[in-house]
Amino acid sequence: MGITFLAAGTSVPDCMASVIVARQGLGDMAISNSIGSNVFDILVGLGLPWTLQTLCIDYGSEVLGVHLNKWTLDWRLGLACLILYAIFLCFSILIEFNVFIFVNLPMCRDIH
Repeated sequence: MGITFLAAGTSVPDCMASVIVARQGLGDMAISNSIGSNVFDILVGLGLPWTLQTLCIDYGSEVLGVHLNKWTLDWRLGLACLILYAIFLCFSILIEFNVFIFVNLPMCRDIH
C-alpha cells in the first residue's frame, strides 16, 4: 500500500505542474513534462541499476526479460511488467494482512 501511495505521490506534482503550465497556454511544456518525467524514470530508474548489475556486479550478465524479448521494449514486455507488478501488489497486500508471515500487530477493537 505504501509503495502504491509513494508512486502516486511522486506523479501528482508532475501532473499538477503540467496542468498549471497548460492553463497558462504552454501546452508544449506540459507535454514535455509528462513525457520527460516518464522517460527519466525509465532511463534512470531502470537503466542505472541494470548498468551497475551488468558492468560492476556481474560483468557481461544480461537483463533477462529484455534479453528474452530480443532487446525491444514493446507491448509484450509492457504487459509482462504489468502482470509482475500486479503479482507484487497481491503479495504485498497478503503480507500486510499477515497471510504468509506475521508482520502487523492486530488492531485494537473499540469496546462499547
